[in-house]
Amino acid sequence: MNTDNLLFAMSLTVIAGLSTGIGSLMAFFSKSFNRNFLCGALGFSAGVMIYVSLVEILAKARDSLGAVLGPRAGYWAAAAAFFGGIALIALIDRLVPSFENPHEIRNIDAGSYSDDMADRKLLRMGLFSALAIGIHNFPEGLATFLGALDDPTLGISIALAIAIHNIPEGIAVSVPVYYSTKSRRKALWLSLLSGLSEPVGALAGYFVLRAFFSDATFGIVFAGVAGIMVYISLDELLPTAEEYGKHHIAIGGVISGMAVMALSLLLLL
Repeated sequence: MNTDNLLFAMSLTVIAGLSTGIGSLMAFFSKSFNRNFLCGALGFSAGVMIYVSLVEILAKARDSLGAVLGPRAGYWAAAAAFFGGIALIALIDRLVPSFENPHEIRNIDAGSYSDDMADRKLLRMGLFSALAIGIHNFPEGLATFLGALDDPTLGISIALAIAIHNIPEGIAVSVPVYYSTKSRRKALWLSLLSGLSEPVGALAGYFVLRAFFSDATFGIVFAGVAGIMVYISLDELLPTAEEYGKHHIAIGGVISGMAVMALSLLLLL
């Protein structure tokens, strides 16, 4: 494996993970926070992730498995791995209590945190949100890293989508920590640490898989990654987008994301 490719893939993964810090900064300046912009951006991210998962990543997985198992068996294996990825991330969601689960949407405005809420409860919310987001970000980091290793352009697209979707996760961590500690520095660092689980997940996945990496392993992992990304888009990004803004803005973002992704792939043919 080319060292430059590894460094590029890891750099993309780190950048995508650390975008949780952008969410923290947006939360600190919430008086100028544009909810509709974030709504459209999250919809755009969902469109990119859904399109690239179903059109590009799953197709690559099916071709890779088909070369080893034959077209029909390869298709079935890719489909099984795709839904296996959905089952994995759904299980992770299920195991994380709803109060701390970043997929359970809470309003980010400062006013939503009433004065009678105890600082200790707010801090607990922020700490557990950071832990939950860290768990969720493991497979996302692997998706970005493997995508960039296989195709740098594809990796950039995945990293951009993951980075956008990490913004509200940074908000979910930083707002309760800030209002409980009154420290912007603590809130920012904790949100950044939650995003660093992405490169950790990428490295862990790579070193575990490297010893027995083959076309079949690649196909199974890529199909699973496609399932994870589709689930995240449908379960997290779209509901969060509609919570922050209007339905048509979110859907417009989805269509725009798909169109931009389709155009970028066409330009590479």
